[in-house]
Amino acid sequence: MLVRTSLLGALAACLSATTASANELETRQSIASCPGYKAANVKTTANSLSATLSLAGTACNIYGTDLTDLILDVVYETNDRIHVKIQDAASNVYQVPESVLPRPGGSSGNGYRANIAFSYVANPFSFAITRRSNGETLFNTSGSAIVFESQYLRLRTSLPASPHLYGLGEHSDPFMLNTTNYTRTIWNRDAYTVPPGSNLYGDHPVYFDHRTTGTHGVFLLNSDGMDIKINNTAQDGQYLEYNILGGVFDFYFMAGPTPVQVAQQYSQVVGKSAMMPYWGLGFHQCRYGYQDVWDVAEVVANYSTAGIPLETMWTDIDYMDRRKVFTLDPVRYPLHLMQELITYLHNHQQHYIVMVDPAVAYQNYPAFNNGVRDDAFLKLSNGSIYEGVVWPGPTVFPDWFAPGTQTYWNDEFSTFFDPTNGVDIDALWIDMNEAANFCVYPCSDPVGFAAANNDPPRPPPARLGSPRPIPGFPADFQPQCVAHVSFNVNASTYFGENIGILGNAITLGYGDPTQAPGLSPNNYPVWSAVIDLPVDTTITYQYIRFESDGSYIFEASNRTIKTGTCNSNVQVTHDTITTVSGPHTKMIKRTSGGTPELMSNLASRTSETRQSSGSMMGLPGRDLINPPYMIHNAAGSISNHTLNTDLVHANGYVEYDTHNLYGTMMSEASRIAMLNRRPTRRPLIITRSTFAGAGRQVGHWLGDNVADWDHYRFSIAQLMEFAALFQIPMVGSDVCGFAGVTNDKLCARWATLGAFSPFYRNHAESGKPGQEFYRWPIVEEAAKNAISTRYQLLDYIYTAMYTQNQTGAPLINPLFFAYPHDTNTFPIQYQYLYGPAILVSPVTDANSTSVTIYLPKDIFYDFYTHQPVQGTGSYITLSDVPYSTIPLHYKGGSIVAQRSSGANTTTELRTRGFTVVIAPSAQGTASGSLYLDEGDAIVQPATSVIDFAYRDGKFSMSGSFGYNAGVNIETIQLLGSGAKNVSVSVPLTKAYSLKL
Repeated sequence: MLVRTSLLGALAACLSATTASANELETRQSIASCPGYKAANVKTTANSLSATLSLAGTACNIYGTDLTDLILDVVYETNDRIHVKIQDAASNVYQVPESVLPRPGGSSGNGYRANIAFSYVANPFSFAITRRSNGETLFNTSGSAIVFESQYLRLRTSLPASPHLYGLGEHSDPFMLNTTNYTRTIWNRDAYTVPPGSNLYGDHPVYFDHRTTGTHGVFLLNSDGMDIKINNTAQDGQYLEYNILGGVFDFYFMAGPTPVQVAQQYSQVVGKSAMMPYWGLGFHQCRYGYQDVWDVAEVVANYSTAGIPLETMWTDIDYMDRRKVFTLDPVRYPLHLMQELITYLHNHQQHYIVMVDPAVAYQNYPAFNNGVRDDAFLKLSNGSIYEGVVWPGPTVFPDWFAPGTQTYWNDEFSTFFDPTNGVDIDALWIDMNEAANFCVYPCSDPVGFAAANNDPPRPPPARLGSPRPIPGFPADFQPQCVAHVSFNVNASTYFGENIGILGNAITLGYGDPTQAPGLSPNNYPVWSAVIDLPVDTTITYQYIRFESDGSYIFEASNRTIKTGTCNSNVQVTHDTITTVSGPHTKMIKRTSGGTPELMSNLASRTSETRQSSGSMMGLPGRDLINPPYMIHNAAGSISNHTLNTDLVHANGYVEYDTHNLYGTMMSEASRIAMLNRRPTRRPLIITRSTFAGAGRQVGHWLGDNVADWDHYRFSIAQLMEFAALFQIPMVGSDVCGFAGVTNDKLCARWATLGAFSPFYRNHAESGKPGQEFYRWPIVEEAAKNAISTRYQLLDYIYTAMYTQNQTGAPLINPLFFAYPHDTNTFPIQYQYLYGPAILVSPVTDANSTSVTIYLPKDIFYDFYTHQPVQGTGSYITLSDVPYSTIPLHYKGGSIVAQRSSGANTTTELRTRGFTVVIAPSAQGTASGSLYLDEGDAIVQPATSVIDFAYRDGKFSMSGSFGYNAGVNIETIQLLGSGAKNVSVSVPLTKAYSLKL
């Protein structure tokens, strides 16, 4: 039977592949018949070109209706940037709103002197971008007709053989993209385990094309779903092809010619990255599954006891009442204890962050009622509020385009996060904002789906206090006088049915079955739990069945037990349940995508919304659920596990076009809400879903990764993508891995690697062993070493963040950014420069103490020993690398100002003096910089930008000296053949020089 099944499966796969190949061949033949367009009415100026484009033959209508009349606009916005837009003549086709991504504008470039040039062929229309200095073609659409239909756009550019391409995120694929039979799908989705080869959380349709002759960038400003195909065939050669569900062709071509210059030019298009608070660069700790506020406090205390610096404590959705945003669990996270926790943190120079999701529970409570009042939620065409399913069960979703939503969001933040009467958070974490929706499309029964899938999940057992003393915390966080009862009941159940206990104590739900604790089936059919109860009290209780449809079956009568005295021995019950199981309800399983049967049976729906001429809101009459061209969305249908794509926003935009903007719009609304709370302080907001330009508002964590070596390695390339390519420098992974179970060696390595990402947080999922750094000796040692080094370099990387905020020059640099002519650096994805001067070369193999690293032809210096290492443009092997360290090198030609030592908090760190390390180049010169400010204000009262130089044996510093850091340079260290350590006391308030 197994053999037959395998053969049938292989046959089915073969037939499926054959069918797919036949379909692709048919599609290619159909597209080949598309006539393209011809240009007319061409008008040119010194810095612009415009033309009309008309269909050059019989419409092919392959995935929609060919638009007959288009407009071409070309503007040399600068001498390094050309803006090329092809849109419909009536301007009705959707375009990304300027309110979401403001355009850079400008027309200062000159078509005769610009560093890149636009040219075209009139019939059939095609265009090319060339580099003026050498005539090299950078982008060329000739040889393949441009297709512009109501629901499908296609444009192909030829590429040179074996190109070096980077970007087109978000993905966990290799940093240098595959160029054969490769598809990058862009459609934001809830992508648990961040699988390679699939679309993830963000939309960044920009790529860097790096050649030995120069680097250029191509950004397509389009938020519709798309497949970007990169391939090399005998028939078509090497190419990159856009296949898009809608919108317009809105290209920005950036000349470079260096990778860093492309990054800077891209920052001019999408906006400069936000400056984050200094303290945000400290170490952060989180976990999904902290049982209660005492659990959180104990983690804080354990870090202190272990001597591991902890800057910021985080809490996942565990703090909420049944997962409802803007609520507190009254038993596990009561307000008065939350306030005591935050006061403790603030008194110890630490910070606190919680998560907020966009989905609001469809329940009678203030956050929902206020949203209804402000007309803030997405609606169906009949005017009713759209429902999905997320953690709290049936939910509604803010419409970020609705005029009342910002006021609603501001008010919820002001009330819930009020510093006096609420939870006084220091920063914000936003999640699930692709937007995620657990319900499988068409989600006709959200209530039933939520009940069948245990949303919201049952809260963990409640406790009446901490079971152990928590050093340093107030009395409310110390062990209380409680009795412990082990409840055990024999109960047979069907799959999907669970057993709980309900009684007249707060830890037994106080008669509310939604708060009744669940029992564990680990010894099935006996279900058990140890519960805290008041001492010397008669407790009434009964066992309840939690049915798979969300209903309850209660026992006919209560039981009683008299609890013991304060902290007496655990009392034990041995009961048998008196009820029987209810009717079995078929479980609905969450899936990563709809089944083929489900997708094929979905009714086609179209939008009949009519738009006014020139609105750029989207064409009417489109199939917004099942477009003729289906992108390779890993979730299946474009509406599956997210918002229905036929939803119409309050201002007329449809979700089909704006889906990929949802997370970024939530980011901006949340930043405004945080500024409304604290108008003068820099908001630190970490988001999951992003769109191009999101770095202007927020940072990003790399999502729900896995605790394994593959994801450890993936995180390095992802770090470079976001910080260097996408202009979102505040980025990092879940250190030690989120999903699954980590181990001491992996966590030790990740603790050291994570210390060299701008955002540094340990985070794990619920239901797995804790992975806080103090849990293993080797990880504790690694974390202490890594955080000490990170903190010594904190002002250095803060300076790099400021530089990126000002100029767009990245604070994380792939090796080819620094060595653009060294072809060996082009594919390197496991080494990078942290700032401009620190080479990071982590060990990347499991259970290994050696790593083979590449050193370009340059001088480097070991970070720890200061010994020079001459790179020869070859690989070397570093052996005996302890798990408690990570290989680091100073890049020759650099000057690094670093704190003289680490500290327990960033506030304490700012009292440390500086050591200036001079790492001379082969020519004996070096340079560097240091930016200083007070670290948190949006408008800084005073700043210093200090430039360091070393030449002919003389160290000097100059620049602006407006901010008095209150500390001095204490040591100047010269590395290399004339190595010196010079003790000095140099204030950072004026120019200075010293002959070494």
